[in-house]
Amino acid sequence: NILKAFANYHPIVLFSYFILVVGMTMFYMHPIYLMISLIFSILLSLQVNRTSFLSGLKWMVPFFLVAAIVNPLISHDGELIILYVDNNPITIEAIVYGFAMSIMICSVIFWFGCYNTIMTSDKFLYLFGKIAPSFALIISLTLRLVPRFKHQIRVIAHAQKTIGMDVTTGSFLHRIKCGIRIISILISWALDNAIETADSMKARGYGMPKRSTFSLFTFEKRDGLLLAIMLILASVNVLGSFLGYNDYYFYPTFSEITFHPISYLLYGSFTLLVAIPVTIELWEALKWRSLISKN
Repeated sequence: NILKAFANYHPIVLFSYFILVVGMTMFYMHPIYLMISLIFSILLSLQVNRTSFLSGLKWMVPFFLVAAIVNPLISHDGELIILYVDNNPITIEAIVYGFAMSIMICSVIFWFGCYNTIMTSDKFLYLFGKIAPSFALIISLTLRLVPRFKHQIRVIAHAQKTIGMDVTTGSFLHRIKCGIRIISILISWALDNAIETADSMKARGYGMPKRSTFSLFTFEKRDGLLLAIMLILASVNVLGSFLGYNDYYFYPTFSEITFHPISYLLYGSFTLLVAIPVTIELWEALKWRSLISKN
């Protein structure tokens, strides 16, 4: 269930939001920033597509653990040594940094999952279709590629199953044969679909300089207000990073997590930024319930 209230904002507002949130999540390795980003990326993912998010946890949890364990095995920096493996020190700093990297990567993946649902291809083409039509078309098609391939491969697998080419049963050689057949059909479908798409876009004059476009998107006052709020909140954190208030280091040992008025201002502004979609949706839900109760 997509967030209708937030998704109805202008595409430039939606795109700016995800650029700011993903960029700051990747830039700041501060533990408090990472936890805030992870919590709200999970909340937004649950509201955007609960079923897809919960099914994706089957491989995200093992990935999280593997990524966290690998770092102390390849990085031996740090002062707090807990043991030696083949004369290589395993430090607490490296372990914690591995978990921090895993949290950052998982958060970014969750944010991109929400982006892929909310920032649809028509919104992306609206933003970049005139600036770089070929690039916008490639990015738009790429974002649609994985879900379309997943759907099509299920359709092909079900069709092949009806004629006895079931990839889940039979001998090992039989399964390989069925898998190769499904992949071959999928590649043929993809190439045929690419030709049809190219012919369709050419017939519609896509990329021509004098081609007119139609769009339902209009930049309203609420879009300008929300965009200004996002830029102010992001600017507060960028200024804090220049002044060194939200810096955090894992090596050679952990730096101190500060709690003073400026730190609270930075943590609060980042929380408000990442919480914008959830806040807007809750506000609209309360307004709707209020209107129903009055009637």
